[in-house]
Amino acid sequence: MSVVRQHPVRPSGRITRLVVALVAVLATVTGCAGATDGQTVRLAQFPWSAAKLTNAILAEVVAAHPDLGVGELKTIQVGPATAWAGAQRGDVDVLTEVAMPNQSELAAKAEPRIGLVHPTYDGAEQGWYVPTAMLGPGQPLEGLRSVTQLNDYAAALDNRLVDSDPSFLTTEQNAKRLAGYGLDLEQITSSEAAQIAELRRAAERGTPILVYLYRPHYVFEEIELTRLEEPNPARDDCFTTGDGACAMPAYSAWTAAAGDLTTAAPRFAELLGRFELPLADVEQMLQRVDVGNEDVEMVAREYVAANPDRVREWVGAP
Repeated sequence: MSVVRQHPVRPSGRITRLVVALVAVLATVTGCAGATDGQTVRLAQFPWSAAKLTNAILAEVVAAHPDLGVGELKTIQVGPATAWAGAQRGDVDVLTEVAMPNQSELAAKAEPRIGLVHPTYDGAEQGWYVPTAMLGPGQPLEGLRSVTQLNDYAAALDNRLVDSDPSFLTTEQNAKRLAGYGLDLEQITSSEAAQIAELRRAAERGTPILVYLYRPHYVFEEIELTRLEEPNPARDDCFTTGDGACAMPAYSAWTAAAGDLTTAAPRFAELLGRFELPLADVEQMLQRVDVGNEDVEMVAREYVAANPDRVREWVGAP
């Protein structure tokens, strides 16, 4: 069941988390409800680590800057389709880590209540990867370069594409890609944690594996991976009216916000319009969280403290 993290803002800047049932929150909270020291803003949190990190950074900034007009952040943990449906109904005020163009259709349905505000980062690649070590001379995947060759290597790959969380929109896209390229591979979906655990085991044992991955991701700091080449570039209609035989586009992570947020908490809305993170910084923080098992809120707190100039740009301080 989805849950909600509540982040009440106190003068000390510390954040207390209270986990309650999502259904209870949605039953009792409507619109941008007012809190004692400012507005209550509900953030959707997608089920990948970069989304948790982004929201934790925003929570730290809000806690340190009460003049932004936000008294409480309620973070609702949901998948993209559920999040956008909630935004369309008015149950969600802000979405971070919106993968574009992956979520473009969902975003279009939620207009005009909520819209894209600003990219957090761009140029993030996604696609199908294999361990680079498996491509060398004498290795099981020697000679593999393109997705079009995968049927020739299906036996070595145990006839599988190890995909990620089934709630990701890319899961549907990958199914269309398998069909579009005529590949005889079974699509295996599970939690992202299970997917990465299987990738690690394969790398440790020196056995071939084909995985869907996206950036930013900590695993690129841990395992050397090669993205397979694509014969056809990405195109807008490929996964809608097209045959699916195309590359997955490099995407940008955007922030989306409800239109009434500009009235309820104008300074916070302005911050979202300036909120950016370098892709390299995101991957380094993800490595600390997902590999080093450091607390995501502590990592966010340290990043905010170590980048005062960037924070001043976000909040619009001189």
